[in-house]
Amino acid sequence: MKASFDLQSWRGVSATVVVAACLATGAPAQTYPAKTVRVIIPTGPAGGSDLQGRLMCKRLTETTGQSFFADNRPGASGMIGAELVAKAAPDGYTLLVTSSQLAISTAVYQKMAFDTLKDLAPVGQIASAPQLLLVHPNVPAKSVRELVALARQKSGKLNAGSSGTGSVNYIALEMLRQAAGIDVAHVPYKSGVASATALMSGEVDWIFTGVVQAQPLLRSQRARPIAVTSPKRSPLFPDVPTLDSIYPGFVSGNWYGMFAPAGTPAAIITKLNSEIVSAIRTPEIRDFITREGAEPVGSSPQEFGAYLKSEIERYTKVAKAANLTPN
Repeated sequence: MKASFDLQSWRGVSATVVVAACLATGAPAQTYPAKTVRVIIPTGPAGGSDLQGRLMCKRLTETTGQSFFADNRPGASGMIGAELVAKAAPDGYTLLVTSSQLAISTAVYQKMAFDTLKDLAPVGQIASAPQLLLVHPNVPAKSVRELVALARQKSGKLNAGSSGTGSVNYIALEMLRQAAGIDVAHVPYKSGVASATALMSGEVDWIFTGVVQAQPLLRSQRARPIAVTSPKRSPLFPDVPTLDSIYPGFVSGNWYGMFAPAGTPAAIITKLNSEIVSAIRTPEIRDFITREGAEPVGSSPQEFGAYLKSEIERYTKVAKAANLTPN
């Protein structure tokens, strides 16, 4: 006996399925977050990523009614924490707040356990922070051009410190070496604080460092700022020229942003991005970011994804020119 086919009933079932699918698509955003969210920070406490991450955790906890807690997972230039997120369930309950170190490590490391562009979903950029080029007071250079001239005169004899090969301030150092065509001795330290201390004591002649980290050196007059790495002058140092004005295209520094595992529902990504943008608009958070020497951003996921890709491409060129292959 043939089964009968009721077209009208089938249309009713089809409509029900479509409506249910639409409701299911919107459900993650409507119910998220329904439990505690883990925000991995791939550095130790008190660093830039840690400060920005905890700032967002506090705000999101207040606005969503669920706990967003910071989980510091330092190691391997931020790759340990990033890998945890890249391999986590794409449900919005494991997030990453990291810095431009992610782009640099992606450019530098040949062997990685995940693909940055494929396995991480950009949520939004939180802030951007330039670096300062500082010289020791005994160095007879009051400008970048004078420093470059001195480096050429004393080829290989000037010492430049950093927080380690492959770090953000090392990449800036390498960018200057390549742009100016100078030979300087690189002295790696275990941290930015250690390299700053070395500059204060005169152990090294110059360093790149974050604006906030530079403050103690400048207050004690044990360092002199001669350039900033942002595309435009820093409001904190309006008299200090940009390196871009001397070597066009020279832009470096730290940015901070949030990521989720690839495959996280778009509705959740959009909701998290909306929360970041809303947070940045509050005077309390804008003031905090500014005090830390950074500039609030609040870009869309698409804008942040395009920016990340361009950063990786730029740093890859620098790493290849320097033959930088730590692994």
